[in-house]
Amino acid sequence: MSRRGRRDLEGPRHVRESLDEVVQELAPQGAREFGAVFGRWEEIVGPALAAHVRPVRVSEETLVVAADHPVWATQVRSLGATLLAQIGAVAGRAPGRLEVIVKRS
Repeated sequence: MSRRGRRDLEGPRHVRESLDEVVQELAPQGAREFGAVFGRWEEIVGPALAAHVRPVRVSEETLVVAADHPVWATQVRSLGATLLAQIGAVAGRAPGRLEVIVKRS
C-alpha cells in the first residue's frame, strides 16, 4: 500500500501536514522556501493581479503561473523580474525564470 493510502487509513490529520504534502507535490525542490509563493501569493503580487493570475508550479528553476486572460499574461510577463525579486524577498530565494500560461477559468 502507498504511503498516502496508509495515511488515509490513520484518520484525520492536522491541516499543516496536508498542506506540507501538497506543497511538496507542487514544489518538490525547495518546498519549504517556495511554499510561501502559494501561501502568500496575494501579498507578493497584490490583490488585483492575484485575482487573475495564480501560481501553478514552482521549483528552483521556474515559477509557472496561470493567467485567466492574455492581457493579464502580458502584464505578469512585464512584471517578471519584479515578481521574482518579491518572491526572493518573501521566500529567501527566487526561481530563475517565470513562465506564464493562459488558462481561462
